[in-house]
Amino acid sequence: MPILDRSWQDWLTTNVERGCSAESMIDAMIASGFARDTARDAVKQIVLGKPIATVGTTVAVAAQPEPAGAVSPYRYDPCPVPAGNVVRAGGRDVKVLMRCERPQIIVFGDVLSADECNELKERSRHRLKRSTTVNVDDGSEDVIQNRTSEGIWFQRCEDPFITMLDQRIAELMNWPLDHGEGFQILHYNGGGEYKPHFDYFPPDQAGSTKHTSRGGQRVATLILYLNDVPGGGETIFPDAGISVVAKQGGGVYFSYMNSERQLDPLTLHGGAPVREGEKWIMTKWMREHAYV
Repeated sequence: MPILDRSWQDWLTTNVERGCSAESMIDAMIASGFARDTARDAVKQIVLGKPIATVGTTVAVAAQPEPAGAVSPYRYDPCPVPAGNVVRAGGRDVKVLMRCERPQIIVFGDVLSADECNELKERSRHRLKRSTTVNVDDGSEDVIQNRTSEGIWFQRCEDPFITMLDQRIAELMNWPLDHGEGFQILHYNGGGEYKPHFDYFPPDQAGSTKHTSRGGQRVATLILYLNDVPGGGETIFPDAGISVVAKQGGGVYFSYMNSERQLDPLTLHGGAPVREGEKWIMTKWMREHAYV
């Protein structure tokens, strides 16, 4: 059973103060890999106003105040993406449309040209397969109802076109190119969605070890939109109150691991249901070490 660390305690306290429902908090914790009973008990204790401590691998009500030197809440490092309203990346001027400090979210415009978006869609269309997620127990790839998309992967720098995009994205995210996973292309038909989840691998789950052995933990994500979505399909951050509309060539960046290897629970995010048309996105995940 996952340990409830201080970051999650603070996340729960903040959301209770914001008036979030117990059900929504429990669902968010389950999406991150907590057992239902653990999530329910943790939310119950916070709602009752009792502090939570960890005992072994189970959650319990603390009998004493938190001792000095306890783990502090998530601390935000300076954002790796350069400051300014325009970021030069791969010979292209990328517009910065919005910045959020907590969590660290940046909305970009004109990361990709229309021709580049169309090229990526055409290269992917005939290779699409149902998307999977990581099994929390053994690290295998499972098809689940929470993720109703189909997709494909490009190997990093697999040809000149992909290499050009890999170099541009690495410059934009200000992270070493060899720390990046290959691009993932995802396609959602009408009604398709991806319920709120985290992109990092939960460190207390056995299945994460298989994935962090190659390059370590994920540290940041960039989602790029390959088409305009007529209705729905936004990238939502429910605990930050942010919703990003899918606009061709634009994207949304978010960072979730700091230099102390803390993970930011405020980066819970999802893909809202597509109400009209279809949705194509390309995702780049960066790791803390070289990804091989």
